Amino acid sequence: MEKNEKVVIDDIEPAKLNYRGVKAMPFIIGNETFEKLGTIGTSSNLTVYLTTVFNLNKVSAATLVNIFNGSTNLAPLVGAFLSDAYFGRYKTLGFACVSSLTGMFLIMLTAAISTLHPPHCGAEASGACVGPTPWQLMFLIVGFGFLVVGAGGIRPCNLAFGADQFNPETESGKKGINSFFNWYYFTFTFAMMISLTAIVYVQSKNWPVGFAIPTCLMFLSVALYFMGSRIYVKIRPQGSPVTGVIRVLVAAGKKRSLKIPQNPQLSLFNHILPNSINTRLPFTDQFRFLDKAAIRTPEDRVNPDGSAADPWRLSPIQQVEEVKCLMRVIPVWASGIIYYMPMVQQQTYAVFQAVQSDRSLGGHHFQVPAGSYVVFMFLALTVWIPIYDRILVPSLRRITGKEGGITQLQRMGVGIICSILSMLVAGLVEERRRHLALTSPLPASAAARGGAVSSMSAFWLVPQLVLAGLAEAFNSIGQIEFYYKQFPENMRSIAGSFFFCSLACSSYLSTFLISVVHRTTAKASTGNWLPEDLNKGRLDYFYFMIAIMGTLNFGYFLLCSTWYRYKGTYGSEITNFDLEMINGTKESTEKHVV
Repeated sequence: MEKNEKVVIDDIEPAKLNYRGVKAMPFIIGNETFEKLGTIGTSSNLTVYLTTVFNLNKVSAATLVNIFNGSTNLAPLVGAFLSDAYFGRYKTLGFACVSSLTGMFLIMLTAAISTLHPPHCGAEASGACVGPTPWQLMFLIVGFGFLVVGAGGIRPCNLAFGADQFNPETESGKKGINSFFNWYYFTFTFAMMISLTAIVYVQSKNWPVGFAIPTCLMFLSVALYFMGSRIYVKIRPQGSPVTGVIRVLVAAGKKRSLKIPQNPQLSLFNHILPNSINTRLPFTDQFRFLDKAAIRTPEDRVNPDGSAADPWRLSPIQQVEEVKCLMRVIPVWASGIIYYMPMVQQQTYAVFQAVQSDRSLGGHHFQVPAGSYVVFMFLALTVWIPIYDRILVPSLRRITGKEGGITQLQRMGVGIICSILSMLVAGLVEERRRHLALTSPLPASAAARGGAVSSMSAFWLVPQLVLAGLAEAFNSIGQIEFYYKQFPENMRSIAGSFFFCSLACSSYLSTFLISVVHRTTAKASTGNWLPEDLNKGRLDYFYFMIAIMGTLNFGYFLLCSTWYRYKGTYGSEITNFDLEMINGTKESTEKHVV
């Protein structure tokens, strides 16, 4: 009886569902806005917090922040799996919001309660800086842990959950989805601007209040989310598509000794799953070893409906091609790890550069918080997107004949070039900053704890941040579009997590690289590149080294781009317009509803 009831639920048509997109938007957009204000407001200034309140040295602070950022970007891969397979987006998102609120509250306590952080430098009788005790550091890390869990559920679910509230079969529903996407990115930009300016400024004056503000904003986010529970469309978890991928790999492994037939398109097992939302894919000749999973032997039995009796031994060629799509994406994805390393440095060592630069504005009456300079990266991103979309793309479209002006991989390649240039400019600026700090520093009264403050204005950091923002506009947005369109349709939650996974690997690699450089250069003739006092180091060499790594990575990316075949085509290239036409031939929106 339960199976029959489930079939009835599965067969509900989208038009019969009670979509309340417009009515649900105040709760969802409100939740998105306050969640981003809370999360970004808490995490955007952590490097300064760890060095000034927890008295960590620059290398330790950068390492801890990189590990935290890496974990928050890796967690969405786990969150997407749990959401798709077990809990659904509504429950996953609700639990994640509560977890983020808990993490922010614990971090606020580390700033508000004196016993949860070390004394300020100079407060001891000896005048020395005392580091945190193991218990103080553990309490802080527990707060970070709750934020990681929250990010794991929020990042892969929030955008998809908002889109679930609209009927994709109607014109009003399609417009509603597009409008929601616009509001989603607007709230992200808005939250970045407020967090990197107003909230960071408050934190520079009073850390307990500076962390209490995002905590209260996150509480409003949680309250708004659960207030709209009665009107949400809630998607029942349908099982993770990762299982299908594993089945193909297992079946191919079991039949690894078999030979592929001469006409695989005609002789391999070909069964189309009913109610599949995935685009019908043509046969391709890459990763031919996977085709063995679709070879039907006398031992392989087929059910009356045409499906394989044992899917762990026999997979349809359609499912094999879907796994090939995933396999083709992975080499391209790997290039994103090195690409994002310059962005990691802009959020850690660029802040330290600002700390030892002249941050005065309007004389010496106002000091711009060091963590606020990162806002220029997001300003460049925000300004460039409409210019690119409204001016550059139409011009390129007339030249290339492609709907997007250039292909997704070409857009990503331009972003990699911008990230390399950002490191080259950062190295030159750091060389100038260091020279002025050693020859004409600001008065001793303006010195930072790490060393003398250079007379160079911190606004000289803007060019490298702008280049990093342009890199994000090209490569990061290009990556998100690339994964969304190149993954099978039933893996789009995982596709979104794939982008964050590359950011996680980049953060971990940066952590490892900083540790290696710090140790290996400690006894070098040039001196330690990354000491506590940047004036005594060679941060510019470190930036140039990352630029060289980026150049090598660009060569690797070119090889991957030449080899890559876009989904739905046998050739090596397909335009956005062609891809949309292919997707339009098989678009299903059947959903499981609670």
